[in-house]
Amino acid sequence: MHSRNLIFILLCISYMPQSWSQVGPEFDDNGTQNKPLWELGAIGAAFNTPEYPGASQNQNNAIVAPYFVYRGEIFRVGDGSAARAVAVEKDWIEVDLSLDAGFNANSSEDSVRAGMPDLDYVFEIGPQVRLKLFESDNSHSSKKALSFKIQTRAAFSTDFGSIDHRGYVFHPELTYQQSGWLQEEDRLTLNLSPVWATEKLHDYFYQVDQAFVTEQRASFDARSGYLGFELSVGYGFDATSAIRVFMGAAVDLYRGSVNEDSPLLTDLDTVSVAAGLIWRFTESQQKANY
Repeated sequence: MHSRNLIFILLCISYMPQSWSQVGPEFDDNGTQNKPLWELGAIGAAFNTPEYPGASQNQNNAIVAPYFVYRGEIFRVGDGSAARAVAVEKDWIEVDLSLDAGFNANSSEDSVRAGMPDLDYVFEIGPQVRLKLFESDNSHSSKKALSFKIQTRAAFSTDFGSIDHRGYVFHPELTYQQSGWLQEEDRLTLNLSPVWATEKLHDYFYQVDQAFVTEQRASFDARSGYLGFELSVGYGFDATSAIRVFMGAAVDLYRGSVNEDSPLLTDLDTVSVAAGLIWRFTESQQKANY
């Protein structure tokens, strides 16, 4: 990673599947939000993820960065998104702006992409609609919730010298969350999420132009459509009053992907894992008011 770029480090935190990052306690015993308005601390995390969607090789990445959360009524930072502006928030629906991001990959270290251009950092931005489908009675100490998110984002790649538009992603997501699963302040999250993308993003990952054809790598013209399906699980708990531990795993399935025949889509089932901790230095006495 480019450690000089703090903004991207924060984006990488949000790149974790939301079941990995949204692992903090959210409700008090009465079922109302009971988080401080802001928190300041540090985060350390390690990732083992495929070099790109459907890659047979995984890469390790680690981050250590300042951690800041702000929970305003309209503008919010952290808590599962790098930043977002809430446009509409009711008991059953929330509309906001969310970000997502992914690591880069060096093609010289990948035998399948050898001789091809490196893959830059990828980030996405776009609107998100969250529908609350179910929430358990507030009197229960273990709170359960089921929600459905509709996310549409524009994708971009960057080497920090320039930015290139890479098309669009449609990413619906069904999320189950349970707090108080094993202990009072823990959270378990499960996600199911199919992904579709436009041709420009598929081109970025799976296109093989004639200039990069080899005996082992045939020409391939990527198409728009279904990209894959992700199943992820995350769990977070308080190790101390100031330190929270999180961990997660995700399985991505590419069978039926519109570009399944690309010589660059070499693994139809990939696994990602992550683990880390958040050390909270200080927080506001004032509580979030939403």
